[in-house]
Amino acid sequence: MKNICKLYFALLVIACLSGCDDKLNVEPYTFISDDMFYKTEAHVESALNSVYSTLIPLYDATTSGLYGFCEMRSDNTDFEFYAMVRASQTFEAVDKFIMASSNTYLGNLWNNLYETVQQANVLLERIGDVPFADPKLKAQYEGEARFLRALVYFHLVRLYGGVPLRTESTKGPGNAHTETRASVDQVYALILQDLKFAIDNLPTRSAQRAADRGRATQGAALAMQGEIYLTLKDYANAITSLEKVTGYSLLTDYASIFHPSNKNNAESVFEVQYNSALNMQSQYIFSWGPRYGRVALTGFTGNLGGWNKPTLDIIEAYEPEDLRKDASIAYWVNPQNAEFVESFGENLDSAVYINKFYHQGTYLITGRADENFPVYRFAYVKLMLADALNEMNRSAEALPLLNEVRTRAGLADFTSTNQAELREAIFKETRVEVAFENHRWYQLLRSGRAVEIMNAHGEHQKARFKATAPRTNPRVGSHLADDSYDVKPYMLLYPIPERELRLNPTLTNNPGW
Repeated sequence: MKNICKLYFALLVIACLSGCDDKLNVEPYTFISDDMFYKTEAHVESALNSVYSTLIPLYDATTSGLYGFCEMRSDNTDFEFYAMVRASQTFEAVDKFIMASSNTYLGNLWNNLYETVQQANVLLERIGDVPFADPKLKAQYEGEARFLRALVYFHLVRLYGGVPLRTESTKGPGNAHTETRASVDQVYALILQDLKFAIDNLPTRSAQRAADRGRATQGAALAMQGEIYLTLKDYANAITSLEKVTGYSLLTDYASIFHPSNKNNAESVFEVQYNSALNMQSQYIFSWGPRYGRVALTGFTGNLGGWNKPTLDIIEAYEPEDLRKDASIAYWVNPQNAEFVESFGENLDSAVYINKFYHQGTYLITGRADENFPVYRFAYVKLMLADALNEMNRSAEALPLLNEVRTRAGLADFTSTNQAELREAIFKETRVEVAFENHRWYQLLRSGRAVEIMNAHGEHQKARFKATAPRTNPRVGSHLADDSYDVKPYMLLYPIPERELRLNPTLTNNPGW
């Protein structure tokens, strides 16, 4: 019997190898290929939702998202040193300007950004053949995909400079890489081209279907276009774009903007959608909160991440009467904090954390936060418009926009229309208004003041650490290398990840790296 079974198996293998090739390549019944999938409007909408979903890890409080490279890299937040947990040391290197191109988190960010590009490219290639009852809806979906592709390329060009320009999806090893890096101008040309299509085909906020609330609108595309022109110092076009962002208003209460119960409110121009009930949660308080504050702040046992905190620089940037300070920054007081905040020279029982994305009583499942992340708010649009107007010597028009934001914050009006004084006032106001919203690093780059400000911040940090030595707690150690915060101009662009250079030898790294 055993021999018969062996013979049967051998004959079966021979038969299959000789004449059953097609039978060996049967797709599982649950498999849906591109050819089978892109057939209906519903298929396209589902694919578009997948493109949006790639923003979830990008904007979340993770070591592979934008926050560490756009906000923690700046003078707004600092990596929370804790000698007993050194797993995130490579992320600490990003904060202290001592990173290398081999940094793991840098490579992960690159992959996450290009994942959005890939998903958007797949949809853009396939949508043309799908019949739609309403051509306007088809154009809208294409506009949304182009908006999302423009958004991540806008991050890529500011973080890395010229990058590989992918306008076709990766279908296999044969087209998995681009031979050369596009120039900065070429990247911006694609971004502006995508945004023009988006602006022409996306609905305004008032015309957007209720079911689509939270998706890209014409206003979101105009806000991004305005920020691009502001970055390029094309102030006239920045004004034209930003003045067209209408249909939004400032909320009366600053803190309410960020509450999970008030998502996509009247001030929201575009925000990344999180939903903990659908397993699309964020990690904000669970990653950023004080290490030992988990029970008190969330009601769950264990520890919080404790790896990021506001700096003294940002704390001191708020004016005494500024209502935004308490809405954005809070303290958790407990003797346990002395174990890991001693090196910061502050009250040993007080741990500072980002309050803007913390809302007690809203966490139903451990590790799952439900706050959306604001990408563009109307207050930021007003401040960008004020910035552009002032640079065009239209300071009298810029001043009321600045004061609208200050009034909501409980502050007295700024009165000077001197261009230099108003420029500095707008710069400071923008920092505190959109603190912890991924804008500070880009603001430093755009202003041309990044090296100056970050070196000053570094001296401030070094002085504080030195002032607390010698440390009495053996768990707290110095984590400032000799070259920490020694910021050179070449460091304003991140290096191309080492893995990308190995896989594609035709790529060159940014000078200095």
